Amino acid sequence: MSEHEHSNRTVVSQEGLRQMEEKLKYMTTVRRAEVAEHLSIARGFGDLSENAEYDEAKDEQAKLEADIVELENALRTVVVIDDENVSTDAVNVGTTVRVLYLDEGDEEEFTIVGARESDPMNNRISNESPVGAALLGHKVGDTVTVEAPEAPYDLKIMEIRL
Repeated sequence: MSEHEHSNRTVVSQEGLRQMEEKLKYMTTVRRAEVAEHLSIARGFGDLSENAEYDEAKDEQAKLEADIVELENALRTVVVIDDENVSTDAVNVGTTVRVLYLDEGDEEEFTIVGARESDPMNNRISNESPVGAALLGHKVGDTVTVEAPEAPYDLKIMEIRL
């Protein structure tokens, strides 16, 4: 699969897929029931034209339905990355990369994940983030330039593993 084909797909790990499916199930069962209840309670407040609670409940319902559609669409185009189909020849979604900051001499490790699973506080960075995008496709020993908002900086790839 070429890089281009990935752009309109949702790339996740097996765990990420499980979380998406659980979230969809929660939104279509529990949340829909809660929102329906909010609507029926708000209807009970009388005149709908001046009923702020009703408007809020309608907005909440519209947002929930939009979120459900977005998640269903993401699940339709999902690409699950598992250890068997991840190569460590080059940086890819699913690999962990040890890099050396050339200006500071510090080393850091990042796991490259799909955008929905990114968790920068735990060094799980999206393949669409500046660092993730700069590293993708590069090999051990390569130096890449990260186009950071403040100023570009260079990283040397020290190790790629699962």
